[in-house]
Amino acid sequence: MYRLVIFDLDGTLLNTITDLANACNYALRACCFKEHSIDTYKTYVGDGVYKLIWRMLPINERNDETVQRVKIIFDTYYATHNLDYTEPYAGIVPLLEKLQGCGIHCAVASNKPHEYTKELVKLMFGEKIELAFGQRQGIPCKPDPAIVLEIARHFQVSPEECIYVGDSDVDMYTAQNAGITSVAVLWGFRTEKELTEAGAHHVVRDTEALGRLIIGR
Repeated sequence: MYRLVIFDLDGTLLNTITDLANACNYALRACCFKEHSIDTYKTYVGDGVYKLIWRMLPINERNDETVQRVKIIFDTYYATHNLDYTEPYAGIVPLLEKLQGCGIHCAVASNKPHEYTKELVKLMFGEKIELAFGQRQGIPCKPDPAIVLEIARHFQVSPEECIYVGDSDVDMYTAQNAGITSVAVLWGFRTEKELTEAGAHHVVRDTEALGRLIIGR
């Protein structure tokens, strides 16, 4: 049984894709750029807001000035619409309660901006998640392992006693870089093929299987 579980947020604990897509498309419309489908945005997320906006822009508009201009519009809209459709995936809340009952620490490491990460985690999960870090100035984004290792140090847990759960190749690379066991979930934004090719140690299809893997029974 592991002592600490570190979760990704978007696509792992929370289904946020509709709110993210709506905010992106709002910003694109405001700038007279072509919008994208929700499925397309599933391939754009995972590396932070800057790269999300970079990817959604027309190729000839991918420059820092345009990204920053569009990001301001995105941020303003998302700040008041990030809870329109966002909700935990089925089985997540009972899983967190079970882990808590077993004395297993639960934390979040996300490339989502820190203020949104903290807000969503507190609102959706309360004390079931003990620590949540998003993208912070001066701290490299995943797949750099800095955020995951910081969480492990906070709980005084060795990499061998920790497991990282995510839904993207970025998450699998993060765990690999941190020397931590990785678990890929298939209810998120990426395909099983992509996750296994990224080196996932385990792949699970539902929260019951995830719980058995973490607890060991």
